[in-house]
Amino acid sequence: GKFGQLTYLRVYQGKITKGMEMVNVTNNQKIKIPRLIRMHSNEMEDVDELGVGEIGALFGVDCHSGTSFVDNPKNKISLTSIHVPNPVISLSIRPSKKDEENNFFKALNKFVKEDPTFRLERDKDSNETIISGMGELHLQIYVERMKREYKINPITGKPKVNFKETCTSYSTFDYTHKKQSGGRGQYAKVKGYIEPLNEDTEDGYILKSEFRSDLTGNTIPPEFVSGIEKGFQDALDEGPLTGNPIVATRLVVNDGQHHIVDSSELAFRIATANAFREALKEGDAKVLEPIMSVEITGPAEFQGSVVSNITKRMGMILSSETNNNNFVINAEVPLNSMFGYSTDLRSSTQGKGEFSMEYKMHQPVNAGLQRELMEAYQKNRGSKSEYDF
Repeated sequence: GKFGQLTYLRVYQGKITKGMEMVNVTNNQKIKIPRLIRMHSNEMEDVDELGVGEIGALFGVDCHSGTSFVDNPKNKISLTSIHVPNPVISLSIRPSKKDEENNFFKALNKFVKEDPTFRLERDKDSNETIISGMGELHLQIYVERMKREYKINPITGKPKVNFKETCTSYSTFDYTHKKQSGGRGQYAKVKGYIEPLNEDTEDGYILKSEFRSDLTGNTIPPEFVSGIEKGFQDALDEGPLTGNPIVATRLVVNDGQHHIVDSSELAFRIATANAFREALKEGDAKVLEPIMSVEITGPAEFQGSVVSNITKRMGMILSSETNNNNFVINAEVPLNSMFGYSTDLRSSTQGKGEFSMEYKMHQPVNAGLQRELMEAYQKNRGSKSEYDF
């Protein structure tokens, strides 16, 4: 903007004065306030202090959205952070020219600091830069900002929905990992079961998994239990159906066996990862997709076509109201079906319709989509699926 980088802040206790020092609670970094301003629309006013409840701005402060500051480093006080939901959509992005790289990464890093729901990562397999957010429009806005504010023209890939995988039934495992190649070998045996962490409820599936040790005696020494848990975490990163992370699953180890020489943390880590994958085959694995809460408004004369379009997109209408010749529709729609909806809505309402959406939960996909996702995953891996649904 014309004022450079501004960091807005609100005073919750005490006051801030020009020239004072503040401490970032997150990293204990001290910053000095040479200038304190208050914004009035696009007009800037210099002030000497800000009191409780007032909102002002600082220049050149390097911090993330939601960071807390105090005037005394001994005061380890921070406000409760806002709830940041997991991203539901991702896409690859890269600069169109080599000389745009500096501004490209400068823009992305700035967006990450501004918006906690905007994520940035590097794909370890394709080495692509991946951005993730709360919807197609969310990411489109940042792409447009890169063009407008940083004068670069990024190239984006096809949006990728953040599917998950889970087990839906109880399944046992009894797995032995044994490897001998001269010298000290590897040996580990683990027994136990996997089960769904929660049932399918109105709130969908919880997006985490859980490890529990029910070991008794010394069948597996305590120093190897951490290796078992690490093996479970390794296996959660990539599900067998579509390669997406596994959630809402509990692994319980209740028995096993070790060798006085050949057993190690690594051996139990490998054994557990393989045992979990084997058990998941019998645990009726399912693919989960993000479901969005969608609100659509527009002139009542177009209500029928809007409802029809939502139904075609596998959406479920929750409520529909008409007031003053305008309608308001609330629905739940799979994110995978919402691509291109803004264009469809404009054309079906003569540009008068609007919609908003936010993430609600993950739910199982239908059998047809699950098969499509599995076939695409196996094709990318260059092998035939060993699952048959």
